[in-house]
Amino acid sequence: MFFFAATSAQGLDPNTRLSQYAHSSWLRQDGVYDGMPYRIAQTTDGYIWIGTKSGLVRFDGVRFVDWTLPLGEKLPSQRIDSLLVARDGSLWIGTAAGLSRWQNERLTNYPIEAVVPAIIEARNGTIWFRTFHPNGEYKLCEVIRDDDIRCYGKDNGISGELVGHGLAEDDKGIFWIGEAKSLIRWTPESHREYRPSGLQSNAGSLGVSDIVPTSDGFLWVGIDRSGTGLGLQQFVSGMWKTFVADGFDGSKIRVLGLLLDHQNALWVATDDNGIYRICGAKVEHFGLADGLSSDNVTQIVEDREGNVWAITSKGIDNFRPLHVVTFSTREGLSTAEVDSVLAGRDRLVWIGGPSALIALRDGRVSSTTKHLPGALVTSLFEDHMGRLWVGMDDFLTVYENGRFRRIDRASRRPTGMIVGITEDVSNNIWVESKGPPMTLMRIEDFQVRADFPAPQTPAARRIAPDPSGGLWLGLMNGDLAKFRDGRTETFQFEHHPDSRVEQISVNPDGSVLAATASGLRGWKQGRLSTLTVRNGLPCDVAYGLATDDRANLWLYLSCGLIELSSDDLQNWWNDSDFVVHPKIFDAKDGAQPERAAFGSAARSSDGRLWFANWAALQMIDPANLAENSIPPPVHIEGIVADRKRYAADGRVQLAALTRDLEVDYTALSFANPQKVKFRYKLEGHDSDWQDAGTRRQAFYTNLGPGEYKFRVIACNNDRVWNEQGATLKFKILPAFYQANWFPLLIVAVLGYLVWAAYQWRMHQMAKRLELQFEARLSERTQIAQDLHDTLLQGFISASMQLGVAERQLSSDSPAKPIVTEVLQLMRQVIEEGRKAVRGMRLSSADTDDLQQTFSRVPQELAVQQPINFRVLVEGQVRPLRPTIRDEVYRIGREALTNAFRHSQAANIEVELEYADRGLRVLVRDNGCGIDPEVLQSGRDGHWGLSGMRERADRIGARLKVWSNAGAGTEVEVSVPARVAFRSATSSRYLQRFAWFRQRGSDDAAKSGDKR
Repeated sequence: MFFFAATSAQGLDPNTRLSQYAHSSWLRQDGVYDGMPYRIAQTTDGYIWIGTKSGLVRFDGVRFVDWTLPLGEKLPSQRIDSLLVARDGSLWIGTAAGLSRWQNERLTNYPIEAVVPAIIEARNGTIWFRTFHPNGEYKLCEVIRDDDIRCYGKDNGISGELVGHGLAEDDKGIFWIGEAKSLIRWTPESHREYRPSGLQSNAGSLGVSDIVPTSDGFLWVGIDRSGTGLGLQQFVSGMWKTFVADGFDGSKIRVLGLLLDHQNALWVATDDNGIYRICGAKVEHFGLADGLSSDNVTQIVEDREGNVWAITSKGIDNFRPLHVVTFSTREGLSTAEVDSVLAGRDRLVWIGGPSALIALRDGRVSSTTKHLPGALVTSLFEDHMGRLWVGMDDFLTVYENGRFRRIDRASRRPTGMIVGITEDVSNNIWVESKGPPMTLMRIEDFQVRADFPAPQTPAARRIAPDPSGGLWLGLMNGDLAKFRDGRTETFQFEHHPDSRVEQISVNPDGSVLAATASGLRGWKQGRLSTLTVRNGLPCDVAYGLATDDRANLWLYLSCGLIELSSDDLQNWWNDSDFVVHPKIFDAKDGAQPERAAFGSAARSSDGRLWFANWAALQMIDPANLAENSIPPPVHIEGIVADRKRYAADGRVQLAALTRDLEVDYTALSFANPQKVKFRYKLEGHDSDWQDAGTRRQAFYTNLGPGEYKFRVIACNNDRVWNEQGATLKFKILPAFYQANWFPLLIVAVLGYLVWAAYQWRMHQMAKRLELQFEARLSERTQIAQDLHDTLLQGFISASMQLGVAERQLSSDSPAKPIVTEVLQLMRQVIEEGRKAVRGMRLSSADTDDLQQTFSRVPQELAVQQPINFRVLVEGQVRPLRPTIRDEVYRIGREALTNAFRHSQAANIEVELEYADRGLRVLVRDNGCGIDPEVLQSGRDGHWGLSGMRERADRIGARLKVWSNAGAGTEVEVSVPARVAFRSATSSRYLQRFAWFRQRGSDDAAKSGDKR
């Protein structure tokens, strides 16, 4: 009833003790979930599902979440009696009122109203389940199709009471069914009943509660009753056999559940005695006194990482193998205090403590030395002959052939407490005695031959031989010293006062490492280095060190056991500032570092590393670490935006102006959930991956509108990454002013305002010019009237009087020619004055059509020479503002006058263009052209070009004059449409801006008045 993918990566030696498993409990009284737990299973997506009396709960290793169905769907009953994860990933749910299947976010309820206490998947993929009906019938059913089931009852051999959850299929496809009084071997075609002798009369119990077939062809059978022939039974070839081992009798326990794990170890859940684990003939027990949440255990299952889960009456317990194994009195040690450890020959490990000298081989107590000559074993050392040197109390002994030999100083004085022992390259034994005073002694032939007391030789805590001769001393103040031939060279480090050397190691290349409270000290070829948290260590205080068979360094730190690769170590030797990347084994991995009084670490001949922690002995096997090679499935569970939760399904759309955003994610690794680490990246916001550590939420504030993709990846406790991870796309809607069209609208509005301002300005200029022109026209009309009424009338009167005089003179009068000449001159002046007056009074009423007006210019100029002249019109003729028309006409007439009189051209033409952008008048000829200097500065005494420019400037027109010697001349004047034309559009526009127009008109009128 449990999805399980076995993996050798997480497997330990099957002989691993149950005490060497990490154990965790989740009590329902703690409020982490509601309801009595009944069943547990793991789905293919990695989640742990817990069936309780009040529904399903989903667990990711950190959080319990009540399972909620889509709106409108519900289970037949909230009480969950059985769970099964099929090979196709579907979750089958047996309830107190029927069977359901959850697959692909769809719930299917099957038409059966009965309790479903057990579900299994047959070898051929068929789903089978047991039922108990309200009318008292017990049946075995199979699912034929999604909407149909077939059941077998009394007529098919299912005649007993199927009150338990015992249902299994062996490797031959035969079903085994546990009943209240018997075990049934069943197929649809045949059946046979086997009754244990103790179940002949059974009342008030499940009877056969669970069944586990083995690959060896027999069945483990659990019976919920104790007594002869009951309890834990083996069923072999139709015969019942009670399982009995050293110190264990299976008939004395009441079995509720069985599990055969991937290492072929049997886990036994009992009614009132906790859990038993059976591996071969070895049986271990774990109960309430050991930390189990309750001694009443109803089910045991295994997940795909090899972790074991147990359901008890009080909660859920989890067991997982530890990387760091602990040996204490529970594992057979005769002392509760481990002060020193030594790795000897033949895989022996020696342990010293109060009144204890213990030998371990292959993780088991091999011997315990009795009748010690002292009360406390201090330092331990094995010499090249295999003799064991043992510090005892305040003296030194040699243990050989089961006997202790005491080594004293001269005059039979004891050596004092021994804190360090070693052997140099000449096979001399050296010891460091606590004294007082602290003294370094050389022993030869079991006699103290020389001593070097402090301060002659600095006080040392640990000593080790130098491969080139002499000794290395780990000093009490944390420094290192090299001692040879009675001389000492000290190497000083920066450290705090309590930084004594706890252990020293000299490598074959002559480099020296020392564990201190201020980090790892190193000496190599005269160079001093210190490895601390600054270099990547998780903490500084080091109790011991050891090197494994791959030259990786292991440090027993106050915060855990760490592994440094040989590459990292070499890089640190080369650069004392190098940051290392240690692999950390902390309390969750079983590490329990403490300082041991003597000898903290050792490597045995089988490659295992041993660490004394004062309260116990710890071991790790670097070559056979149970590495979790399964990448954790990663899921994004939801998104919270401004306190509103959204499901992480499909494409999430968030409201505009979302301020606070939280993305909840998880990774499903139960080997050590607290060491699962995450990285995430929000594409569209984060430029790189964000390291979240163990945090399972990502937080963002004030994200802008747009589409985002959130990605998260995770690694398990052994840093195996799921690089694919999980992805969630979501979109934050824009506010109206954040929409893509809003900047375009702003640009359009600003453009419209600029255009409107420009148009208003053009109208303002046109109106001002019009007022100016009207004022000028009025002024010119007044002048013309005055000239006509005064000067011209006077000239006319004088001319008339002179004419009378001229007629009265005789023809031969000498004055007559003079009077006649004066009269002609006055008549000429009067005619020219009339022309001037007519010019000053010229208005739109006189020359409304520029084409017609320009066409009359040759006649007005009395052009006599033959010239090809024409006026061209392009576009629809539009009415012009009178003042604009007059100024344009005068500019054009001046250009034509110059062309007719001075260009010597054969062709002259005027082009009038009425366009949307404005009025353009072009006068061109193919004559001799204009001298560049004249074009640039004008001719002395002539004002034609300058006058045209002045007129163009007054009306806001653009004037261009182009000419080249022998290539003719072009004069172009352009007037913007808003200034030149009169139209309904402009009138409407002016009405919209009446206020501006009125103000502009007033300003213009004031300007005209000033002129």
